[in-house]
Amino acid sequence: MSCDYLYRIRPTRTSLLAEGATAEEDRVITEHFEYLKGLTRERVVLLAGRTLNRDDTGFGIVIFRAESEGDARRVMENDPAVQAGVFRAELFPYGVALIGDELCDRARG
Repeated sequence: MSCDYLYRIRPTRTSLLAEGATAEEDRVITEHFEYLKGLTRERVVLLAGRTLNRDDTGFGIVIFRAESEGDARRVMENDPAVQAGVFRAELFPYGVALIGDELCDRARG
């Protein structure tokens, strides 16, 4: 049975959000985005996004489904930005309680 999980990501270089990404960070972040797009197409990722503040309080979240905590940890650890050390990540069990129609409509574009 699948469970919901959330992983929170934060830049390891705190000035990344304020000053922008280096060329290497930008390449890795593009891989990160493509990884999440693939998981979204596979119906693993339910929602992914980030806060828009550009100081050290900024973070991103990925809400997704996995069969076990071990599988969830592998999803998080296989994120290219986590592997490359551009982001550090923390995993949490998570329960989706409500999803508004607006979010569903927005996701359909």
